[in-house]
Amino acid sequence: MIFWIASYPKSGNTWLRALLSAYYFSDDGIFEQSLLSNISQFPQKIYFDGFRYNPAKITDTSNYWIKAQEKINLNKKIKFFKTHNILGSINGNNFTNKKNTIGGIYILRDPRNVITSIKNHYEINYEEALKFMTNEKKFIHNPFKKNDFSDFQFISSWERNYKSWINHKFFPMKIIKYEDLQKNNFNLIKNVIEFINQVCHLKNEINKTKLKNSIESTSFSKLKNLEKNNGFIEAISSKSQNKKIPFFNMGIENNWKKIFNLEMQNKLNNQFKNNLKELDYI
Repeated sequence: MIFWIASYPKSGNTWLRALLSAYYFSDDGIFEQSLLSNISQFPQKIYFDGFRYNPAKITDTSNYWIKAQEKINLNKKIKFFKTHNILGSINGNNFTNKKNTIGGIYILRDPRNVITSIKNHYEINYEEALKFMTNEKKFIHNPFKKNDFSDFQFISSWERNYKSWINHKFFPMKIIKYEDLQKNNFNLIKNVIEFINQVCHLKNEINKTKLKNSIESTSFSKLKNLEKNNGFIEAISSKSQNKKIPFFNMGIENNWKKIFNLEMQNKLNNQFKNNLKELDYI
């Protein structure tokens, strides 16, 4: 069965994956980049091997979302997967179902800070980033592979994305905020581990020393420093320069109140007004 680590892009998904992979897939809780392979991405090209889809057709892999998950689950073991896909359907194809999913975590982030990370990661300006976030037909894929949409993910808009995951009733979900991850809150992460263990029927006692190591070794500053010294395996290449785009970019310095002028602040507050209230950001 699959346990999802879901989020809208640039909302802390990789950060949480790093922490969970250190806790569940290491002996001591110390993070190493290789551990991330234990929580890979879905959809992803490798999971559609053997299915007769057209890689040049944008949505064609959606025909095999469920079948690919059934194949993944053949050995009846718990598997963690990262996704940015909405929990919905496209062309009548559901992203997942009760048969293949046991539970999930959704990571929320203040959209007024998501926009800066989207701008940096996709090398676009703020107006383009806002259009990116509000486009209900938005999808992402590997832009460096021409005529190959095998890694197609239908993310929709920021609003539709989070609502699809937090409002459903199909399987147990835990909602956490990026801003709480920034605090390195031991009790928050302990609750996350307890939720995963309960949902996945894992009877392991919490290893507090290992959990502390996992939290400390995946602090934003540690990850940023690791990327600076060794690079980061999930950083992507710039489209215009011969370099990698920093994956761990601003962290706590990404503060919309300090970055944007009053006009842009008001624009973002108006754009996301109802969502910000619903999610207790205002």
